[in-house]
Amino acid sequence: MCIGQVGNLLPHVVVPAVMVQYLMPLWGMTNTQAGLLAAAYAAGYMVAVPFLSALTDRFDARRILLIGSLCSGLSTLAFALFATSWLTGVIIWGLAGASFAGAYMPGLRALTDRIEAVNASRSITLYTASYSLGVGFSFLVSQLVADAFGWRWSFGVTGLGPLIMAFVAWRMNPVLPIPTGGHLLDVRPVLRNRPAMAYILSYGTHCFELYGFRTWLVAFWTFVLSRHQGGSLPDAMTVSFVASILAMPASIIGNELSLRYGRARAITWIQVISALTALSVGLLSGGSAWVLLVLILFYAITVPADSGSLTAGMMSFAQPQFKGLTLALHSTVGFGLSALSGWLVGLALDSQGGIQEPQAWMASFAVLAAGAMLGPLALRLSRN
Repeated sequence: MCIGQVGNLLPHVVVPAVMVQYLMPLWGMTNTQAGLLAAAYAAGYMVAVPFLSALTDRFDARRILLIGSLCSGLSTLAFALFATSWLTGVIIWGLAGASFAGAYMPGLRALTDRIEAVNASRSITLYTASYSLGVGFSFLVSQLVADAFGWRWSFGVTGLGPLIMAFVAWRMNPVLPIPTGGHLLDVRPVLRNRPAMAYILSYGTHCFELYGFRTWLVAFWTFVLSRHQGGSLPDAMTVSFVASILAMPASIIGNELSLRYGRARAITWIQVISALTALSVGLLSGGSAWVLLVLILFYAITVPADSGSLTAGMMSFAQPQFKGLTLALHSTVGFGLSALSGWLVGLALDSQGGIQEPQAWMASFAVLAAGAMLGPLALRLSRN
């Protein structure tokens, strides 16, 4: 499942990876438009995930996982073949996000339906942590292929990755969900589950920060390089890849801290530290490149460190008969705020002079920090 997850995520950040160097000059996009293009993936996911995740309460999740993975690959290939402008890019990339909605949370449901409860926390964390590994390879493969063969090939090559998960889903043994009544998208039972809602809302703030960071990381490091030409700094491809790879051990370590010190307490401290790190990056954006590199890599650890713990916390409080519906709301909130983040950061950049201005990056990282600080407030709902 984790290997399949990496394959499914190969297309995940192709747009942010090639956006600054290729798509923005080609299509004449502003930072706000670029943010909306990247956010279209999360917006498409948000629209589709309530229905697709809730279906796992009625059907074997492996079926939805199989179809979602195939559609994810096909829509990424469609971007390579048919995206000719900002508008067509937004439409196709939104469809790619909607396809991924049939792969990520249904994949988690397929996994949890096939493991024992005693192993759930670490298994869920390993699955969610492999998300970051997949994103890291998405950054790496996208930029390498685009530099060698052109940006369309980066979509064409990464679009083959989801076939790995499609094969995994095809090979799974069938598991039928617990029968449930009521309407498919009646979320009232989940809304009444205060502990689960606390983790869902805090997960939303986590996604806001994470998606904004990943969407604009390449652009930020390109800005840093432009101010420190001639140095021995790593390029944007290296920084984005390393930052994404760091997220996998960070998420695993964060979950172990939660098991040792208490989930809510560990998540709260992680989110506070992450917000302070974001503010530090923004304040020092016009300063030493090496200091910024250290801060960015540390930020790449703090941002995803709560990911596995938040999802495991949500699953621990989900009622068995409404597990798919809980996953649906979890993802809807998370990717809804993800879409908002990509756009808001682009808006903050344009409002302060663009990506070549330090004050623009100060505003952008302040937006991410503000989102992160809402996480601990949401977690207070879990205290009955």
